[in-house]
Amino acid sequence: MNKRFVGVLIFAAAVALAVSSLLYRALRNSSPQPAAAPASAKIVVAAKDLDVGAVIKEEDLKLADWSGAFPDGATSQPQELVGRGVISSIGAKEPVIEKRLAPKGAGGGFSVLIPPGMRAVPLRVNEVADVAGFVVAGMHIDVLISGNAPSSDNRQGTVTKTLLQNIEVLSAGQDFKKDPEGKPMVVQVITVLATPEQAEMLSLASAQTTVQLSLRNPMDKAIAKTPGTSVGGLFTGAKGAATTAPVVRAAQVAPPAPKAAPKEPAFVMEIISGTSKKEQKFESAGEGK
Repeated sequence: MNKRFVGVLIFAAAVALAVSSLLYRALRNSSPQPAAAPASAKIVVAAKDLDVGAVIKEEDLKLADWSGAFPDGATSQPQELVGRGVISSIGAKEPVIEKRLAPKGAGGGFSVLIPPGMRAVPLRVNEVADVAGFVVAGMHIDVLISGNAPSSDNRQGTVTKTLLQNIEVLSAGQDFKKDPEGKPMVVQVITVLATPEQAEMLSLASAQTTVQLSLRNPMDKAIAKTPGTSVGGLFTGAKGAATTAPVVRAAQVAPPAPKAAPKEPAFVMEIISGTSKKEQKFESAGEGK
């Protein structure tokens, strides 16, 4: 065989081997490397569903493996959570985080749901007044009152007025605690969250007027200005609840007596006869009538 031809074959084989080696290295470097297994840690989760108001006990918690970022407010020490009250429902196997628990020492029950500076006010209502059972905890409502305003002549009849708006409901239709058998005790009471001033208004309204509730969209935070509605206004078409103000009448004053016309002076005439002299007075034309 021609030595020159053999040399060309050897050279071509060497070039092909070098190119193959470079291509293999390039493909190997570009292929994704297997991701390292994420580090796992122990985290405290709920062993069962925890309802609002419950006080956490040791058997309510367990440690579980958690992969990825550690949740904000979570812990790996169960003893730090025992005795804390639940203010937001926690499902089984969910991490028990700080923002779902009452402050340390606050305990459990209904009172842990009341923010500082606020009050829980019960409103006794019937099935119609609580919007036929559609009012539940967490909703926002307006409170309407109906009655007769004091110191009025009641010409407009019963008046309905929106007393408070955008009030949060804490509980409705059921008592927060359960009986020994675990069944809820149904009561027709709605408990709302209010400021101390609003609590005074609601207490007086419950005792002196008829209370009605109206649901509102939880995203609607606007406060509407309403004039109120009266029975008289429903028939006359007048807007607003007419308030009867006392009518102040002016006192009857006798007209002043007409002033007398000024008296005209009398006309005096002197009559001289010889050495005698006398005066003659003539009254004005208006006198003597």
